[in-house]
Amino acid sequence: MTETTHRPPDPGHQQLISLHVNGETHDVLTEPRRTLVDVLRHELRLTGTHVGCEHGICGACTVLLDGAPVRACLMFAAQAEGSEIRTVESLAEGRELSDLQRAFSEHHGLQCGFCTPGFLMLAEGFLAERPQASKEEIREVVASNLCRCTGYQTIVEAIDDCAARRRAALGRQPGVPDPDGAEEREEVR
Repeated sequence: MTETTHRPPDPGHQQLISLHVNGETHDVLTEPRRTLVDVLRHELRLTGTHVGCEHGICGACTVLLDGAPVRACLMFAAQAEGSEIRTVESLAEGRELSDLQRAFSEHHGLQCGFCTPGFLMLAEGFLAERPQASKEEIREVVASNLCRCTGYQTIVEAIDDCAARRRAALGRQPGVPDPDGAEEREEVR
């Protein structure tokens, strides 16, 4: 019988990378094969990004990379160098929840909460790209992440409500065209 011992990483096989995460730059000495989710959780202590399947299927590890949702378990941390990374920790302002987080709470879009950070980041990236998204489009996007508890309807309702509130807020700002086109409908009457 052979004895197996865990050896610490060989410093000769590590590289220094610089990651821009949630508005801050972090220099990290890590092995080239370390995934982004592992570096976020273990090196930077940003534990809101969850590790689920580690195969890119469940979406629990979803973060934003230059504004687009990506599975942090499917990419090496070194691949994210030079990009802007946002984790779920970036959504709240101190102890004040973001509008999307509040919508999830109001619509009971979470139960056990394990998948919630991935859904929040998926939704944040999607709504930035498609603020006019229909409920059907939202339903299609959230189908890419897995949840065992909610049945998805409350998640869809939360994202749709947040999108509607964002559109309404934009429409109330002076000099900003109404994203719903309400002004155009008024003129047609």
